[in-house]
Amino acid sequence: MLKFYNSLSREKEKFVPHDREIVKMYSCGPTVYMRPHIGNMRAYLFMDNIRRVLKYNGYKIEGVMNITDVGHLTSDADEGEDKMLLASQREKKTPWDIAKYYTDCFMKDVKKLNVDLPEHICPATSVIEEIISFVKELLDKGFAYETSKGIYFDITKFADYGKLGMDVNSKKAGARIAVDDEKKHPADFALWIKAPKEHIMQWSSPWGMGYPGWHIECSAIGKKYLGDYIDIHTGGIDHKTIHHENEIAQSDCLEGHKVVHFWMHLEFLQIDGGKMSKSQNNILTIEDLENNGFSAEDFRFFYFNAHYSKQQNFTYDSLLASKNALKNFKLAVGEHKKSSEKLSQEKINEYEKEFLESINDDLNMPKALAVCQKLLKEKKSQDVYNLILKFNQILGLNFCEEEKDLPQEIRDLAEKRWQSKLDRDYQTADQLRQELLEKGYVIKDSKDGYKIQLKD
Repeated sequence: MLKFYNSLSREKEKFVPHDREIVKMYSCGPTVYMRPHIGNMRAYLFMDNIRRVLKYNGYKIEGVMNITDVGHLTSDADEGEDKMLLASQREKKTPWDIAKYYTDCFMKDVKKLNVDLPEHICPATSVIEEIISFVKELLDKGFAYETSKGIYFDITKFADYGKLGMDVNSKKAGARIAVDDEKKHPADFALWIKAPKEHIMQWSSPWGMGYPGWHIECSAIGKKYLGDYIDIHTGGIDHKTIHHENEIAQSDCLEGHKVVHFWMHLEFLQIDGGKMSKSQNNILTIEDLENNGFSAEDFRFFYFNAHYSKQQNFTYDSLLASKNALKNFKLAVGEHKKSSEKLSQEKINEYEKEFLESINDDLNMPKALAVCQKLLKEKKSQDVYNLILKFNQILGLNFCEEEKDLPQEIRDLAEKRWQSKLDRDYQTADQLRQELLEKGYVIKDSKDGYKIQLKD
């Protein structure tokens, strides 16, 4: 039974998608105003982990992730400057150039980490019309109002506001939110902001030139790609009580029912026991790790050592331990690959059951990894190797170093074909072999596995 912890109900729940076959999943994406740090990247390993577990359980996924390239202020509340504009001023480039550059940086990093990306990746600036339509409908239904500064959501019109745990009464004007006499409640949040003439990023709207608030983009993008029912919404714990509270309010009011069923939140990655911040000068990127002799895969393996709901502490010593553990893990896998001995079907079934129960228990990756380590201590057998390859659908590690330069799409197809073969689904295996051939790659099997090469 697949169970996830739901931040909304504050308990583990059995996961059953709305339409039983296709899981609709929304993941909060990056704000592309600077190079993503390893704390950010832990969030996308979390997203990857969920997607791989869902697929392992036989589900198809319709997923979407936003790219915030406009409207995210330096505070989660409606104050401060737009992060994109600050980056534009800092680097003396247009916001569009900033967005493109840091989106490219992000995509390179998630590729290095072997993240299974959603089916749709959507920049906020590409859905301005949908955002305006969303805001207009909230106004028409009486859930929003206009001021001289913009269009605001009226939280008093949504009885469940704060259901993720935010104390609305603690949000007094002057504490985190600047005093605004035009707002009906200090916690009312901006859906659309009226822009001064000098504001670089602005669009025409029924309320004059302006730009979207931060929270509205996720609701509008989710509605466009996933409709009015979303099975899973992921994000960092820092988004839980403001950004996601606001998403719930505006989406549920627009649709007239609960839109997102499961809210799943990732805890922070700490650095040397403290918070990662510019002021502490301790922000690290994947590139920083590489410059210090580590790989993105070392960091991926490091992620598996803590549950997503717990804070994980990063040090270079802990990363070194993960690097060495990964090296030993791969060596052990290779030793089993060379053996023709058999593992009993009873043992194979036991390991498969234990691994599945681990990942299905709210993504218990430390336990799942322990199952793999126990499996590798069995007598040398290609059955162990084949089973690790099956479990690697979740781990996402690279056991074929000679194939590391192949496109990810080709490696994924080859891995799916190999698994189909192990499952004796020869029809699917033949179909995937043909698909690889049509893409220009030949796959050759041997007793030790398979090799892929370009077609002559």
